[in-house]
Amino acid sequence: MTGPLLSVQNLRIEATSYPPGEPPRNVVLVEGVSFDLQKGRVLGLIGESGAGKSTIGLSAMAYGRGGVRLTGGRIMLNGRDIRTASAAGLRTLRGHEVTYVAQSAAAAFNPAKKLMEQVVEASLSHRLMTRVEAETRAVDLFRQLGLPNPETIGSRYPHQVSGGQLQRVMTAMALCPKPDLVVFDEPTTALDVTTQIDVLAAIKRAIRETGVAALYITHDLAVVAQVADDIMVLRHGKTVEYGTTDQIINAPVQDYTRALVSVRSKDHPEKPATGTPVLTVDGVTARYPGLALDVLKNVTVSLEAGHTLAVVGESGSGKSTLARAITGLLPPLKGRMTFAGRQLSNGVAGRTKDDLRELQMIYQMADVAMNPRQTVATIIGRPLEFYFGLKGAARDKRVAELLDAIEMGKGFADRYPAELSGGQKQRVCIARALAAKPKLIICDEVTSALDPLVAEGILKLLLDLQAREGVAYLFITHDLATVRAIADSIAVMYRGQVVRYGPKTDVLEPPFDDYTDLLLSSVPEMRLGWLEETLAHRKMESAGN
Repeated sequence: MTGPLLSVQNLRIEATSYPPGEPPRNVVLVEGVSFDLQKGRVLGLIGESGAGKSTIGLSAMAYGRGGVRLTGGRIMLNGRDIRTASAAGLRTLRGHEVTYVAQSAAAAFNPAKKLMEQVVEASLSHRLMTRVEAETRAVDLFRQLGLPNPETIGSRYPHQVSGGQLQRVMTAMALCPKPDLVVFDEPTTALDVTTQIDVLAAIKRAIRETGVAALYITHDLAVVAQVADDIMVLRHGKTVEYGTTDQIINAPVQDYTRALVSVRSKDHPEKPATGTPVLTVDGVTARYPGLALDVLKNVTVSLEAGHTLAVVGESGSGKSTLARAITGLLPPLKGRMTFAGRQLSNGVAGRTKDDLRELQMIYQMADVAMNPRQTVATIIGRPLEFYFGLKGAARDKRVAELLDAIEMGKGFADRYPAELSGGQKQRVCIARALAAKPKLIICDEVTSALDPLVAEGILKLLLDLQAREGVAYLFITHDLATVRAIADSIAVMYRGQVVRYGPKTDVLEPPFDDYTDLLLSSVPEMRLGWLEETLAHRKMESAGN
């Protein structure tokens, strides 16, 4: 075959919206998008939540998720327009010519089946190879992707491997049928930086060695710069800029692209100490019921009023468990906690209404933090009614003010969570926490699902509120760029312990302990070749040891 493997021309994608009390109407999600992709090359699709990245990626399989319709343009794969393919033709195409790697591997795997059974399923169902051949290829892919014990890891169930390992197994599952094209949909967004670098390296190596073409969808320009040959920047379903990775990173033309390139360099100057703590955690040790091991080990930190303490570390380090202890959802075995000058009851049942109101939490997974049957106005309005007794017009006015504060506007008040993008859902959760007028908000990875510009807006909103209201933040994250943008002090956690703690400037300056050095060196930089340089440096260090 001559010409591009995938050619998308003037793509138009629509969906039907059902506004409450109004007739259904069509909404254009993607309009006028065109690109070509050659075999063996990677095109990065980048843009904010709702820009159309995943919708375009899925169109490469002629698939529209949740009632989305492909209504215009051509999608040429291997020389044929797959928009006109029959249902049987599409079943043959999906899982053979085109495969897909989802953002959340944990949600994509069947927990009741072993990994090997799921990795070889497409190859067997399309009759591409025998079971022995498929399992042999799977083991080879496990080895290429750097998975431990490649000969036996397939006998495990999904819950028996780490998140980073499961994401690599999913990549093996996508590559096993020897596809022509793989769609990677935010494959490292949910991973901590130390795991992300290993998965990125494994994906890049697998693409190079198998020769497949790939669409790589992400909101992180520094990440896509490490794997993509070309980048398309999207906004509101339209192309903003399209060029080589070198041109997009080093010579962006459009203002929006230039803003994406520069956003990661933001640095928030830390505020001087006041000596007035709003929260003190002293020697807290905790474990989950039924477990013999402590998940928090003698943790001691404090947070001053109006300041931000960032708690950083890889998955499983104890960051979110510390938040559960502070909120009373996991009563500590040892230690004590004070908040706003009073001792906190270890369990949530013993806390006063003021304790509950003044200590709020924003959760990482906005999808499961909201009732899907309630409107945005109801979700934000509940704390207004519960804590302040606001009802009717007074409540609606305050809801509108909070929607303006998170840059969404009162037009979203009657929408349901299913009608919002991931970033919009998280902003609604932030507004709900702000509605209680808290003294401390625990932010658990609240920007991890947001594109850099939207995340920057959220961080600016939080900092403005902090300056105006004196609210403090305990900010849990694995993104060191976010830490630099918001933190006054930092606690680095590893295996349930605080291994480095102090003002931001002290924690981020050498000399470093081994773990902090690994954490800081794993943050992707906005330049070509960073991934290879970092891996080569680590290889040299490992050889020297």
